[in-house]
Amino acid sequence: MGTSADDAATEFHDFFERHYAELARLAHLLTGEADAADDIAADALLALWHRWDRVRAAEHPAAYARGVVANLARSRIRGAVRERRRIALFWSQHSPYTDGPDVPSVVDVQGALRTLPFRKRACVVLRHAFDLSERDTALALGISVGTVKSQTSKAMAQLERLLGNRAATHLVGKTWTS
Repeated sequence: MGTSADDAATEFHDFFERHYAELARLAHLLTGEADAADDIAADALLALWHRWDRVRAAEHPAAYARGVVANLARSRIRGAVRERRRIALFWSQHSPYTDGPDVPSVVDVQGALRTLPFRKRACVVLRHAFDLSERDTALALGISVGTVKSQTSKAMAQLERLLGNRAATHLVGKTWTS
């Protein structure tokens, strides 16, 4: 006869199997780092396991999981920014000349995504790469539907400026899986 703990473990295992790849893909698109994506997804699922009773009782466990991934990705990005600042302070002897930015026509979608602030990037990725509704995106990020609408609109306008009008709409749908 199975126990409640066995049932919870089985439920979590099923959740893991259904959502791990999606969560790793989300982490990759948010951070731009393939290597970090698996770590973030694994850390998120570990955190979910520790709170599994609460997560499984949630109305939308997958949205809850996406929110955890988004928060972990945000923390990783912030940590990387802090680390770069520390390195820059330590190595203050740098060349006064820097290479100019890439020409917008050769910037790929992932590179362009990395230029967006986190919230805009998260909105675009969840709405367009994951085909989530505005409501589900708001739920995953813990923001209002209106914020999702405005951030997505502004982000798409910025991507169009970076990639060119035709290239942005054409490439956005084709490069998410790479």
